[in-house]
Amino acid sequence: MSSEVSSGGVGLADYLSGVLSEINPLRPFDLALHDAHAGVLATDVQAPGPLPPFDMAAVDGYALRADDVSGATERLPARLSVIGDVTSTSWKPTRLTGGSCFSVAAGAPLPAGADTVVPTSWTDGGLVVIEVADAPRRGSFVRRTGDDVAAGTVMLPAGTYVSAGVVGLLAAAGIDHVAVRPRPRMVAVATGDELVNTGRVGSPGQVVDANSHTLAAAAVEAGAQAFRVGICQDDPEKLRSLLDDQTIRADLVVLTGGTGTGPGDMVRRTLTREGVTFTDVSVYPSQVFGFGRIGDERTPVICLPGDPGSALVGFEVLVRPVLQRLAGAEPVFRPSVKAHLTETVSSPRGYREFRPAYVTERRGGGYTAAPLAGGPHLLSGLAAANALMVLGERIATAPAGTSVDVLLFDRRR
Repeated sequence: MSSEVSSGGVGLADYLSGVLSEINPLRPFDLALHDAHAGVLATDVQAPGPLPPFDMAAVDGYALRADDVSGATERLPARLSVIGDVTSTSWKPTRLTGGSCFSVAAGAPLPAGADTVVPTSWTDGGLVVIEVADAPRRGSFVRRTGDDVAAGTVMLPAGTYVSAGVVGLLAAAGIDHVAVRPRPRMVAVATGDELVNTGRVGSPGQVVDANSHTLAAAAVEAGAQAFRVGICQDDPEKLRSLLDDQTIRADLVVLTGGTGTGPGDMVRRTLTREGVTFTDVSVYPSQVFGFGRIGDERTPVICLPGDPGSALVGFEVLVRPVLQRLAGAEPVFRPSVKAHLTETVSSPRGYREFRPAYVTERRGGGYTAAPLAGGPHLLSGLAAANALMVLGERIATAPAGTSVDVLLFDRRR
């Protein structure tokens, strides 16, 4: 992202750098494995031993030496004596002799001398003698000691999100406790006398509160715990009281509305006195952000515009990276790719515009980006988008075919 200061205000990269420098990851906790899910690892995790811990069969079949079945065909199958069975609970050492094999179960320790496992379906399934009609490659269907993870190596670095797969890997390695940073707790508050609760249609003088719902959902998608407080009227005392209550339990408070300089912009007037700084940033459509720390806990507070589409873009470019930093996750920004525009778009010069797009991967490689509704219809575009298209401050028109940066959402379709 460019750090250029344009006519639209402070460059986004400079602003983000300043905000993120004020945010420290949350204090880690040592948690049992089943409680660590959805957290972020606070330290590197070393493998206490190899994984798998011993040579094992990957499938049900017969453990044998590849040389004993070399050249086997359907017309001239190799014949081997079955000298025993090895199950996944077997613990006594076994050894293979030439011209023989062991019947083995998936997960069973590989007998000494064996170097290959032939699936049962590749044989006639004999109990005393088997016929193998297809010569396997040496090492087929065998999991060697340390194939997955070598002993003593860093199998998971700090900053790794503890997904179901990560839980499985840790458990398989014999680890039952890990140091993780908890999910950040974010409180979403929408401000404005004009706001009314959902369940009704907006009318002149009344606007349905979409922001507290939208930002709470976005926070959950970002891996945080979300608390939707709802609507706060344009009353400085009510706002201060609400913040006194919420900053005790929150790691981050996000407010929407009242960020301008008009007579009704109570949030800016009130929080400026509390140490929150409001900045014109060269981002379209959000443009104005507020950031500071308030309360005895010095809880971070971010203020976003009241327009729902602008607030959601503000969440993506500012709030989400802050949540990732609090969680100790890396990287803090969404993954990005280059994509070619399917149609010509225009953009306000002097601002870095974030516009909804639908990105498609092309056969043979590369991506295309179809612009979706922006401007006053931004929210409907965001509802259909799987990415945000980024148009730089110096771009007024981007012709069809132009390569642009797009930030990929991780939503499930």
